[in-house]
Amino acid sequence: MRIATGLIVAVSLCASGTAWSQTPPSKPATTTQGAAPQAPPAATPATAAAAAQPPQPARAQCTNPNALGVARTVEIDTTGGPGFGFEHFKELDFLRDHEVVLTFDDGPWPENTPSVLKTLAEECTTGIFFSIGKHATYYPEILKQVYAAGHTIGSHTWSHATLTNKKLTEDQRKEEIEKGISAVKWALGGVSEAPFFRFPALQHPPEMVTYLGTRNIAMFSCDLDSFDFKARNAKQVIDVTMKKLNKLGKGIILMHDFHKHTAEALPELLHTLKAGGYKVVAMKAKAPVQSLPEFDEQIIKDAKLPTVSQRPVSSVVTDVTQ
Repeated sequence: MRIATGLIVAVSLCASGTAWSQTPPSKPATTTQGAAPQAPPAATPATAAAAAQPPQPARAQCTNPNALGVARTVEIDTTGGPGFGFEHFKELDFLRDHEVVLTFDDGPWPENTPSVLKTLAEECTTGIFFSIGKHATYYPEILKQVYAAGHTIGSHTWSHATLTNKKLTEDQRKEEIEKGISAVKWALGGVSEAPFFRFPALQHPPEMVTYLGTRNIAMFSCDLDSFDFKARNAKQVIDVTMKKLNKLGKGIILMHDFHKHTAEALPELLHTLKAGGYKVVAMKAKAPVQSLPEFDEQIIKDAKLPTVSQRPVSSVVTDVTQ
């Protein structure tokens, strides 16, 4: 499989300003006496969008002295479509021993996603949420809560179609990707999510890997799958996850905020991570994803909803019978 490569541009420690790069720093430009100063580089579409988009709200200040917390935050330059997660992508080994990245697929979903958010808030920690486009249009207010809490949001196709399905044309595969991106953006009230994408069922058709590289979108596999979608109860989610993690010593963990057992397991799982000396790493994108206008328009048309009001349901519908 041809794998697109990319760079982690910076790692910022919570307690310091330390930064590093995987590539040697470029030599500073030199000028000769009397030479005209060089013009600043033109802004790229990604940097222009980042400048136009207001910053995401920060995570709430932690008041729990025993919380799992966040050990450090890494910023990802998604140029060229880097891949993360050693189950499929072997190039970028940035996690240190006993570091984990928490990821959640298939949301937003009532009860389960809010429960996951509550647990993460109580433990002052964070994750990446890979949202299905359809689910985002069903429950935009829940996805807005994810964003408002300071978590990173990526996309997970429009309808969770397996993109290796030979019945799908290349254009249909691209539409699944792009419509999902635009749906998440619509659900967030026009705010673009991170250029982070996870293939459904972790099935990576080579031509779509190449396509995402041209779109400068990072691809996420995982280092270990919790198999929470197969779990019969919360304990099984914890046992499977910790058995795999203790063997590997670190990794990107795949879970689903769509599933009830995951939400039920998360409080004890996070306590177990802390007791085992594991630390959470937050992943942020250097710039937001650039959605394609034709798919933005399609989502707005399909939604058939007014786009002027961004008021929450609670401010529009009031129960006056109690």
